[in-house]
Amino acid sequence: MADPNRRLRGGLVLVGLLVMVLAGRLVQLQGMESTVYAAKAERQRLRTVPLAAQRGTIVDRDGVTLAMNVETRSVYANPRQVSDPAEIAARLTTLLGVPAADLTQKLSKDKAFVYLARDITPERAREVLALELAGVGAERSTRRVYPNNSLGATVIGFVGRDGAGLGGVEYSMQKPLSGTAGSLLVEEDDQGREIPFGERRETAPVPGTTQVLTLDRDIQWFAEKTLSEQVVKSRAKGGTAIVMDVRTGEVLALATTPTFDPNRATAAPPELRGNPAVSTVYEPGSVNKVITAAAALEAGIVTPTSTIVVPPSIRVADKTFTDVHSNGTQRMSFTGVIAKSSNVGTITVAQELGRERLYEYLRKFGFGEKTGVRFPGESAGLLPPPEDWSGSQAGTIPIGQGVAATSLQIASVYATVANDGVRVTPSMVRGSRDADGRLVAAGAPKRQRVVSSRTAGQLARMLEAVTNEGGTATAARVDGYRVAGKTGTARKVGANGRYDGTYISSFVGFAPADAPRLVVSVSLDEPGVIFGGVVAAPVFGKLMAFALGTLRIPPTGRVPEPAVPLVMDARG
Repeated sequence: MADPNRRLRGGLVLVGLLVMVLAGRLVQLQGMESTVYAAKAERQRLRTVPLAAQRGTIVDRDGVTLAMNVETRSVYANPRQVSDPAEIAARLTTLLGVPAADLTQKLSKDKAFVYLARDITPERAREVLALELAGVGAERSTRRVYPNNSLGATVIGFVGRDGAGLGGVEYSMQKPLSGTAGSLLVEEDDQGREIPFGERRETAPVPGTTQVLTLDRDIQWFAEKTLSEQVVKSRAKGGTAIVMDVRTGEVLALATTPTFDPNRATAAPPELRGNPAVSTVYEPGSVNKVITAAAALEAGIVTPTSTIVVPPSIRVADKTFTDVHSNGTQRMSFTGVIAKSSNVGTITVAQELGRERLYEYLRKFGFGEKTGVRFPGESAGLLPPPEDWSGSQAGTIPIGQGVAATSLQIASVYATVANDGVRVTPSMVRGSRDADGRLVAAGAPKRQRVVSSRTAGQLARMLEAVTNEGGTATAARVDGYRVAGKTGTARKVGANGRYDGTYISSFVGFAPADAPRLVVSVSLDEPGVIFGGVVAAPVFGKLMAFALGTLRIPPTGRVPEPAVPLVMDARG
């Protein structure tokens, strides 16, 4: 028979061991691990709320606001504190402008935080708070506003629901505009309510900086107005107009039509939210002849007064080229070849120049590479190397076919000629404002000499003949000013890679011709009348006159040099 005392002693030992284990664990929890569990519990009670930085303002060169943030309110709720979601939804639906069914669904979620409405007015938010609904509150928020609506939209761009830039300068300058977000750390109970006198730490956000554009609001407005009127009048599909300071490369206006309202960007088709002046390429046509002329003058092959024999047509490889208006074989000055936009005369000179030298100057003037404006979606254009040219391209490329460029690239070509032969990288952002409101200028633009001062001056006088009697663009004249420029009527390439019978008509030029300050480029997409001197030159004239007047640029008062005869004589 077992000893009962022995069993009793064994049971006491087991109980003692159990007590020792429990006591040890208690000491461990209360002493050694108490701080670990306390920290874990505290982390479960802490919630970090991001504090968005105020987005920087965008202004024009004179400080006129083009994009800004306005103060709004966002109404939120803690559904766990809402006892009757349907009733609360019924009381809020009218004030928030949100269907009651949508509010009921949000208020029924098993979450501690949901947004009921965003970007409502502070006044409306006060009406919501006055209802004193359990679990419903409001917080400060902001909304991006473009006070001039569609003005400059394709340059300024737009933002998304989260406030981040999605196009234009809003996108390209996202980092300086967005600033640095802050944070708020709060301690909450198990119902998601902030604990009074609990832990609370705030890191203030750093607001974004104001970005100063090169645009002039008034010139931009007039460019858009004049361009839109001509698009309607000429029954064109669309158009672009650019005004540029030839000395600085600053874009004073960049208009495109059709366009969009960045306040309602999502309502616009995606294709309207870009900037075709920097992203869409087309064959420039006759405006490209200025590069052929520059290369020939620089190489010493011709002078402005050189006589060029221009037959009715010229054959290059398998293609025959003619002029729009041909009067048999003519003896024309090289100035006349450009002033009358002779394809045959230009190709004749280009054949002596050679494809390698022509390609060299096409590259120097910026074809085949981005302008450096640092704008989203910019295209480099299309420029095949000379070894890839077909036989007929030795004839098409000198007259602006077989290559493709953007409107900004073409404007930059004429700005280079106007700027004494020095190419300046175009820009759309002048700089930013510091905390004291002072302008912190963007980096200096790159400058590169393309042709000599002598060649640039010769080209300016030749291009001036285009707007004088006998030239193709007398409609580009500006009262009191000497004007130089070139017309273009370029065939468009369809989706199948072939010409589809439509055209882009353009005029690009500068003034005052003898002391250039501004370049204006105008192009119309598929106008009813295809000649650039008829549909684009009048827009140029109006826009150049307005820009010169706005900037108070006076006429030089210089007497034009004697005109070079355009046509010497005609034969048969």
